[in-house]
Amino acid sequence: MANRAAIQPEISWVHGFATRRSPDISPTVKTNAGPPPNVTWVVKLSVIVPFYNVQQYAPDTLKSLRANAREDFEFVLVDDCSRDETPDILARAERELPGAVYVRHEKNGGLATARNTGIDAAHGEYLTFLDGDDWLAPGYYEQLVASIEQLGCDFVRTDHVQCTARARTIHRVPHGRRGVVLNPRDAILPADRSTSVDYAYAWAGIYHRRLVDRGLLHFTDGLRTAEDRPWIWKLHREAESFATVGLLGVFYRRGVASSLTQIGDVRQLDFIRAFDQVVAETAADRDAEKLLPKAVRTYCAIISHHLGSIERFEPAVARKLKSMSAVALRNMPQDVLDDALDSMDVQRATRLRRLRRRPAPTTGVSA
Repeated sequence: MANRAAIQPEISWVHGFATRRSPDISPTVKTNAGPPPNVTWVVKLSVIVPFYNVQQYAPDTLKSLRANAREDFEFVLVDDCSRDETPDILARAERELPGAVYVRHEKNGGLATARNTGIDAAHGEYLTFLDGDDWLAPGYYEQLVASIEQLGCDFVRTDHVQCTARARTIHRVPHGRRGVVLNPRDAILPADRSTSVDYAYAWAGIYHRRLVDRGLLHFTDGLRTAEDRPWIWKLHREAESFATVGLLGVFYRRGVASSLTQIGDVRQLDFIRAFDQVVAETAADRDAEKLLPKAVRTYCAIISHHLGSIERFEPAVARKLKSMSAVALRNMPQDVLDDALDSMDVQRATRLRRLRRRPAPTTGVSA
């Protein structure tokens, strides 16, 4: 693959954010005999990797990408305006990592926006994601591409390995049928069990470009947490086909101090905006009567989870969490909410009923 480092970076604007990237080039197909033919080189897979203040982990991530490089793979490295040494690490990777494309936000936009920037910069027939503090098994992407090409579906979901300190735990897609092409809608229910829409990891899978063309692969701009939730629900409601495979290759690093899931500031409250979107879009769906109980019950479970660990939030954020959650409960379809609370365990149901009775704020509440 031609080295893109020699091309001078240009400034452009994506989703309202100034970015720096190398201009597109059209390398040629390499052959073993004679000069390369003058035909356009096709990117088979685009890997979108957002980075933000992960100088400690980025080298491992990039090393694992190198162990997955292939002539027709590209790695879109999106720096979301990091304030540490991450940009320098990525600038070196642009020169040294085969297939690297470096894009830099001049202003921090959050994970959803960084992924959208990567999607818009990608050229691949297939797309996948990786977070800048996770890593891969060697040769994983080649197996992933082979899986979706064999199955011929819109998207494929995979298992992953969760890493917390030195502990390793395999997490599997909560769907029993493997290697079979199915209707994604059929994997949303039942409401009272974990299903494929609860396994909302964008990097645990691979997606055909036709999903981009249909407007199904972009994330809700500006969401800083729970960005995968409206995204996975949209995929399962509107894509035509999917499959799950028992392929392990992504190592998901938990407990990273800089991860937003470890920080109790106001950005955590974006889960409310994310699930408000899930409920609103599901309510407008042709199968709303069937699907809304799942959306509402999941939303209630997430609210209860955050209330159960409210001590990790800053005091002002904890108060806002309670106020915003109370508003969210009142805005849900009340008959569906009643059924959801009746189906939950006593502790969670009592916590949410108490919050539901909380007096409405006299002024608007927003994140």
